[in-house]
Amino acid sequence: MNFNQWIIAIFSLFILSCNTKQSSKSQPKTAEIFENKGHELIYNMVNKVGDYSALLNKKDVVYTYTYQTPNGNSDISTEKYMFNGELSYGLYQHHQRTFPDLEGEIEQGFDGHKYWLKHQGKIINDPKRLKKVAFKRPTNFYWFAMFQKLLDPGVNYKFIGKETINETEYNIVKITFTATDGKPTDIYQVYINSKTLLVDQFLFTVADYGVLDTPNLMQLKYEHVDGMWLPTQRQYKKSTWNANVSNEPWIHVTWSNIKFNNGLTKEDFKK
Repeated sequence: MNFNQWIIAIFSLFILSCNTKQSSKSQPKTAEIFENKGHELIYNMVNKVGDYSALLNKKDVVYTYTYQTPNGNSDISTEKYMFNGELSYGLYQHHQRTFPDLEGEIEQGFDGHKYWLKHQGKIINDPKRLKKVAFKRPTNFYWFAMFQKLLDPGVNYKFIGKETINETEYNIVKITFTATDGKPTDIYQVYINSKTLLVDQFLFTVADYGVLDTPNLMQLKYEHVDGMWLPTQRQYKKSTWNANVSNEPWIHVTWSNIKFNNGLTKEDFKK
């Protein structure tokens, strides 16, 4: 497995791991009593970008998702989510990473109960392919709602300190997840801009893949869309815990054409 395949695989596992640990269906933490300074910083950050109630008020979202690897392979899909129930749909016009052996458009979805896959309008029931759909759908949803989910129950916070990078002061918070199965859990280390309150970058591990000592660094750029701050431009690669990145090329992800409250119904997510 080459570097590009390795880092893509571990980042997907990282997202899925976090998604299975935390659920927006649980009551989020509130500001009534902050557990510590780290909790307060995360709470203020989430309220700056827009919390999960803000997503629920917007009902749904439609946007274009583009994932570009250094070797030129990419996925381009139209993503649709309903925030209540975390329903998810993706129409892939370009899919060099997702089922590259299938020519033409593919559709995949989660209707709240089952995952499904279509190729050129025909239903595919291959268990191996459906397993990948069950991996991709919650992964993409979690990626979109990641910051909002940092107030879910079972999230732990620790204020690490302040650090100035390129003349910008950051508050650094370590985030861990309470284990329910005795297995190692992932670690985030977020860098919150002290002026904007936004996370400009964060480090992460992938416990499910055994990657605990060497993190990856994700850097973010935001757009203000319908009252929310969304990290629509992302790049990531291997790093150290001091946020010193490797010499490997970046992997890029962008969200574009974002539109909330499209009037989607549960029928839009059925196969």
